[in-house]
Amino acid sequence: MLINQKYSLADTQSPCEERAHDLHPANIESYLKNVAIFSELADKEVALIASEVRELHCRKGGTIFHRGDLCTGLHVVVSGQVKLSFISSQGAEKIAAVVQPGQSFGEAMLFLDRSWIVSAQAISDCRLFHVSKSAIFGTIGRNPNVMLKLLSNLALQTHHLLQDVESYSLLTGKQRIIGYLLNQLDGVDQDQGTHSIDFSVSKCVLASRLNLTQEHFSRLLHELSELGLIKVTGRRLTIPSLKHLRAHQFK
Repeated sequence: MLINQKYSLADTQSPCEERAHDLHPANIESYLKNVAIFSELADKEVALIASEVRELHCRKGGTIFHRGDLCTGLHVVVSGQVKLSFISSQGAEKIAAVVQPGQSFGEAMLFLDRSWIVSAQAISDCRLFHVSKSAIFGTIGRNPNVMLKLLSNLALQTHHLLQDVESYSLLTGKQRIIGYLLNQLDGVDQDQGTHSIDFSVSKCVLASRLNLTQEHFSRLLHELSELGLIKVTGRRLTIPSLKHLRAHQFK
């Protein structure tokens, strides 16, 4: 069954579908407990939310919603990845965020009662949980701590947006790439040998996320490779010395 029309899913080649849950209700509740905004709720509250969850399956390239659609709730990514992006009138795309498993999106729009200003599309085959506005607001009414969690999430998203503005405005493309790599290894001991990163998204998606053209992104990766700071093999990137990479960030 194709998902309800209110989602405006027009991509007939790669549609998103609403399916009956193939997870046991207890497993849905267990998963939701690991999502930040629901993590401190009592089991009874989580069970109420889980009872209203709609499970969506999207094939790679499937559109979850378009810019201009009304926000009907928030989404939680269970598996796969989702990109939130802007599309210009000329067809150019700017990726604002890549949402990973365990993360949610849509919190801000719940309270604005406005249409989406971004589109959401599956980067890979993915499964999502849709939690309706009524379920969220009902939970807030019963447990104000949920509002604090939502505000915390929104504050973190605002912080990331400000970091993006700073990056796009003040940093070179090379500095943006190094900053991204360092963020992926945040908390890792910089004196600890070789480190590897497996890109979970394509290079063109990552280039857009860093506000670079794909050609410029590839050229900068080549320059970093020539400097011996990284080694790229397919989707695996190896960093021989995290300390040297960090030292090179603002040169």
